[in-house]
Amino acid sequence: MSAKKSRHRQQNQAIHVPVMPSSDLILPNLDLTSIQDERARECVRQLLNLVEKLMADLREAWAEIQRLRDELNRLKGEQGKPDIKPNRPASPGTSGQHSSERERREPKKWQKSSKLDQILIDREEVLKLDRASLPPDSEFKGYEPVVVQDLRISTDNIKFLKEKYYSALAGKTYLAPLPKGYDGEFGPGVKSLSIVFAYGCNMTEPKMAEWFGNMGIRISAGQISNLLTGHQENFHAEKDAIVQAGLASSPWQHMDDTGTRVDGRNRHCQVVCNPLYTAYFTTERKDRLTVIDVLRNMRARVFRINDEAFGFLRQFALPVRVIESLGNVPRDQNLGEAEFHRWLDAHIRSLGPQQRSRILEAAAVAAYHAEVEHPVVRLLLCDDAPQFKLVTEELGLCWIHDGRHYKKLEPYIAHHRYLLDSFLEQYWDFYKQLLAFRGTPTPEHAVRLSDEFDRLFSTVTGYEALDERIAKTEAKKSHLLMVLRHPEIPLHNNAAELAARFRVRKRAVSYGPRSEKGIQAWDTFHTLCSTGKKLGVSFYRYIHDRVSKANQMLALAELIGQRAEQLNLGGSWDSS
Repeated sequence: MSAKKSRHRQQNQAIHVPVMPSSDLILPNLDLTSIQDERARECVRQLLNLVEKLMADLREAWAEIQRLRDELNRLKGEQGKPDIKPNRPASPGTSGQHSSERERREPKKWQKSSKLDQILIDREEVLKLDRASLPPDSEFKGYEPVVVQDLRISTDNIKFLKEKYYSALAGKTYLAPLPKGYDGEFGPGVKSLSIVFAYGCNMTEPKMAEWFGNMGIRISAGQISNLLTGHQENFHAEKDAIVQAGLASSPWQHMDDTGTRVDGRNRHCQVVCNPLYTAYFTTERKDRLTVIDVLRNMRARVFRINDEAFGFLRQFALPVRVIESLGNVPRDQNLGEAEFHRWLDAHIRSLGPQQRSRILEAAAVAAYHAEVEHPVVRLLLCDDAPQFKLVTEELGLCWIHDGRHYKKLEPYIAHHRYLLDSFLEQYWDFYKQLLAFRGTPTPEHAVRLSDEFDRLFSTVTGYEALDERIAKTEAKKSHLLMVLRHPEIPLHNNAAELAARFRVRKRAVSYGPRSEKGIQAWDTFHTLCSTGKKLGVSFYRYIHDRVSKANQMLALAELIGQRAEQLNLGGSWDSS
């Protein structure tokens, strides 16, 4: 082999991580409490934490070296190290999944359920025996039912012959109109399936065209694109009504966001939901003003200067001169966005971008809280991202999200792994106690759980990374224990995270919309599909009912209103 080829092969090789000795062999069965001398015990504890820190820095260095090596190879037109997933779950102390499903869920015995009562029977057919082949003493004992599910897919291409009249007196031609629901060269069946395939099944437009072609429908990917994005005003109006009904259905909401590409540019998909609906909004930013926009169903922004706004400004630590300058703004009345910006430009000179941003946020939150004609969310259940804070009166944090931070700890020392595993066992036991409290909440039980939280999260293990993580959880007590005040809210934000994953799957298949109409279509039909699933409404039947102009099915927004009265998702607020 030539020297040139040898160097080329070495450059393409991945970094080989040196195999470190197992901590189980270095420190078997370590128990710090067995060290009698307090100073020696503290010295050993510090040395163990130093080893942990060095190992964490070393792992980061290995990862960064490999990333740089891969980037160099890509710049040379070569390939980096392949990202091959392990065949088995990661072992303790190694990088792996940070999910907490196994710890927090009780194992359930699997049992196959019957689906016969859910199947709509379209026709019955009696199957008869040849009486001549039976013994002469055979008696008729009724029928043995067997249900077989099947589907008939066939074309329904129609040539309409429209009567045509011409009136010389009127100078006008009269044509018979097409039947209700027919418009253009494709009927309601093709239009409905296009929407369901694209937004309910995540099929690409070329694949949809291929499927239709196999069924005998001649349609191009471009025509499918037009069917998906054009003339959908009625559906957009339904989405707007769903959001309004959903926001009014409970005083608390889930919220999360994920990335979305629009014509090759990064944007954000905001998800807001509760047990009755899920709504999607594609936005350019994901700041606090955007969160307020979503909770106001994207109505035009308004700003208000009042006592609450001044309280926020002092909390944001704005200079006194800036706060005093706002004293001349019209108090306790809403101002439009352009008007408010003009006032700031005219009356507060040399206003920095961060100071302006804080003023806008404070005034927007104050205006949102002062609304009376539209529903105002009182509690937001979300992760610990800063843009969600201060928007609502109360904030509930997700226990599952908090638990992932513990899963990200990768202790090298066996004793530290034992400490982490022991604490996590107590962590999820406490989580299960909170779940039980939701079923039978009492004030006495709430006090006991609050005290138990203080005891658990004041634990000091000696493993510094774990102790720092415990302290961070303790600092969020009021938000993590919001369920003690409002037992109807979940302990996690899984509903919003799963809804965001629905958009991620669509994004993985179709990459992203390419126009504003495409954005609107993605948001609208993802909202209709996800909301219909929560309400037990067939996405296809609902879309076909609307496309065909039959309009026999109850609007999803009306269903949300009806279910909200039955479920009473804000019971703790009603009683307060």
